[in-house]
Amino acid sequence: MLIAITRAVSPAIVNCELSFIDRKPIDLGTAQEQHHAYEKLLDKLGARVISLPAEPDLPDSMFVEDPAMVLDELAVILPLGTETRRREAPSLAQALAKFRKLEYVSLPGTLEGGDILRIGRKLFVGLTKRSNAEGIRQLATILLPHNYEVIAVPVTGCLHLKSAVTHLSGNTLLANRAWFATTPLAGHEWIDVDSAEPHAANALALGGTIIFPASFPRTRARIEARGFQVTPVNISELQKAESGLTCSSLIFANTDSARS
Repeated sequence: MLIAITRAVSPAIVNCELSFIDRKPIDLGTAQEQHHAYEKLLDKLGARVISLPAEPDLPDSMFVEDPAMVLDELAVILPLGTETRRREAPSLAQALAKFRKLEYVSLPGTLEGGDILRIGRKLFVGLTKRSNAEGIRQLATILLPHNYEVIAVPVTGCLHLKSAVTHLSGNTLLANRAWFATTPLAGHEWIDVDSAEPHAANALALGGTIIFPASFPRTRARIEARGFQVTPVNISELQKAESGLTCSSLIFANTDSARS
């Protein structure tokens, strides 16, 4: 069974960190409703949703993908590139410890889960303002005994690697190729976002469907034209906090052997 760990929207989300978009007013009630609808969709598509309580003093804490990465063999707790967000990790680590052995990347390494794109046994890791070379080096060392290959990917145009590229299935990637170095990902098939929707590359594949923001209809049409089933979800208020779809959950298999 799949587990999806989420966290309720913080009432402080209006004070979230922003890097590549301008600040706009966020309606807290609408943001909470949209996040709840996202959680209900994850449940409908087969995941057991574990929703952690809101962190009133941590504006970005609903973005549970950033402080941790979960593989079949272990979970890795990550030191975030934004110092004020590092307090998000302990409660998430406590929740993950029920399912996985924990390892840690340590400062001066910084690493955020939004920069980690897993395709099979390869982890493509964005080299960004939030994730540095030392963090990537430590991750590679931690995962070496488990036969994962860690590959750095320079990112220039957005917050995280997965703001620019996500894995749909098989060999197919959805991407805004202007925002990152594509050479490390050579050999994949590309679905390019529509030029009018540069932020449309973050999609979440789950339960035989592609969960996709309702605000990007042109790119949605491109995905559907390649034979994928797309389920749109409205995250308009959350997008004002620089949110994508992958960053609001940690999804992994509940394997009894993972902690043995």
